[in-house]
Amino acid sequence: MAHLQLLFSYSRRNPQRHRLLSLFHFSSDAKSSSASPPPPPIKPVSYAPKPQQQAPPEESAAPTTPDVAPRDQSPLPRRPQQPMPPREWTRQDMRYVKDAAPAISPVSYPSRVAPLPEDRPVGGEVEEVQDGGLQGESERIQMNAVRPTRSVFGMHEEDRLPYPTVIPVVKRPQKVAIDLIDAIRLVKTSANEKKRNFVETVEAHVILGVDPRRGDQMVRGALTLPHGTGKTVRVAVFAEGPGADEARAAGADVVGGDELIEEIRTGGGKLSFDKCIATPMFMPRLSKVARILGPRGLMPNPKLGSVTNDVSGAVKAAKSGRVDFKIDKTAIVHVGLGKVNFTEESLRENIGAFVHALLLAKPVGLKKTSKYVGYVKKFTLSSTMGPGLPVTIPSLSVAADHYNKVQVS
Repeated sequence: MAHLQLLFSYSRRNPQRHRLLSLFHFSSDAKSSSASPPPPPIKPVSYAPKPQQQAPPEESAAPTTPDVAPRDQSPLPRRPQQPMPPREWTRQDMRYVKDAAPAISPVSYPSRVAPLPEDRPVGGEVEEVQDGGLQGESERIQMNAVRPTRSVFGMHEEDRLPYPTVIPVVKRPQKVAIDLIDAIRLVKTSANEKKRNFVETVEAHVILGVDPRRGDQMVRGALTLPHGTGKTVRVAVFAEGPGADEARAAGADVVGGDELIEEIRTGGGKLSFDKCIATPMFMPRLSKVARILGPRGLMPNPKLGSVTNDVSGAVKAAKSGRVDFKIDKTAIVHVGLGKVNFTEESLRENIGAFVHALLLAKPVGLKKTSKYVGYVKKFTLSSTMGPGLPVTIPSLSVAADHYNKVQVS
């Protein structure tokens, strides 16, 4: 369109007849067209089709410009490739290359035959072997065959090793429960046979059928043994004023108030007493030393009778043989009930008092049990360094009933 406008503008400036105007025919100018001669006819010219070369799809689809001459698509001549020298295969290459390594011919070795019993040498002499490659192996086999033989009166006899068997594990026989009186006698006898530098304590270990993880099955209590524990108990009393004077009169070893609490707190864990008794007004103050007294079982507790206003009675009970017991994490109660130098009847009454207190501490949440069955599983009596002796439950029941009758009368 721009070329036509350029041509028209040029014809207007130059009114001369242009040689290309004869090619255009305008229907609007009829007079001028009738006066001008008709244009020469245009004859169609045909050309022979040019042979086309077959090109790949990518190249044939690409547009070609008429101004650029097509390149010669003929492939370039390749240089002749020189044959590569044969490669020497290594053992490492043969592991990863398949069917490329040179063929390896199989190697056969002579079979090894162990000597038969009749071929064994006599007297330990080893015959020479012709085959030098198997000479060392043959000598080793023959020497192993000669070793287990021994000569008895000129006759060679083979040592026959026993066939391995499984040795059964020998379990200790279970101890049979015995009567309480017999158990006390055996404990005293075993303690007297061993000469100790101290007087051993008669201990009771009771396995209970309770779950210590449950709060409603906690077993805990205290009792005063009829014949005492046989050892001197040092009692400390936290009281002031009349209570302190009453404790000193009852025989308390240590009596004090805030100064005693401060002494325990700064003492580095050293304590000069075995039992603690406190009045109710001192319980809030004892929180300063609770971490020292608690792990040792010395913290006063109202359930055990160690927190009371009757200081005199509590001190006398502690001095006369008051024993506290509590189950551990394995539902076992450990308690000392006297010394081995006590008489058999004194130990029997102490054990009866403990069994009676143990029945009174039976938790309410323990169901489907009778008086003893299901609650007291096993009762073992022993000395401090002696063997444990299981005791029958009926004999314990007789001792507890006897103590109860004595207390009532």
